[in-house]
Amino acid sequence: MDASPRDAAPGRRSATPAPAAVVAPEAPAPDARRATALVVGVAATVAFAALRLVVALGGHDPLAVDLWWDELMSSIASPGAVLVAWVPAVVGGTVGMIAIGLLLIAVFALRRRFGDAANMAASIVLVVAIGAPMAAVIARHRPAGSLAETMATSFPSGHTAVATTVMLTLALILRRRWVWGVGVAWVLLMMWSRTFLHAHWLSDVVAGALEGIVVATFVWCVAEVIRERRARRSAFREETRP
Repeated sequence: MDASPRDAAPGRRSATPAPAAVVAPEAPAPDARRATALVVGVAATVAFAALRLVVALGGHDPLAVDLWWDELMSSIASPGAVLVAWVPAVVGGTVGMIAIGLLLIAVFALRRRFGDAANMAASIVLVVAIGAPMAAVIARHRPAGSLAETMATSFPSGHTAVATTVMLTLALILRRRWVWGVGVAWVLLMMWSRTFLHAHWLSDVVAGALEGIVVATFVWCVAEVIRERRARRSAFREETRP
């Protein structure tokens, strides 16, 4: 006679598995880098404002360090160096940066990383929207004998600002050490190029780098807050779904 479930040995579990508990997805924790990015952004804002004040108090004339650096760049001038300097100047120009920006945005969009695509687009648009009018209003004259632009729109350096914004935004999004390394090298090359071609004073490119840091860090922080709020709403909907 077959044994009934009651006759099973004490302590033996039923062969029927218990239904697995449904675990609601947890909202991601805030990115630990956000606080650091905010501190860096605030520090860059203060540094930019201080440099802007120093330049204004000097009547927008070149600072002592600007004259020293400009003379140093003249002393090392050579046809080969000029050719090298024109590479970042052209690639980082208006057409070049628009092409690079659109390419990066398209890559993120194709990978369905629409938040990162929006982050990059907003950063580029904002840095240009801030820097170009500011340079036109300040109307600081470029060094004499400029091999590039001659318009009185020297402070801050737009090339350096956009290069810094793009590379820093990319580094924050991708979180790769090699991206940080390439980004720092590219920004330094851009700063050297603009001063070597006498298109900007040293203080101009420093201001451009600071502007780029401010825009990239603040826009990235806003993008991260938006991402986290969307993730929390998604987790809440999953948790309350019947």
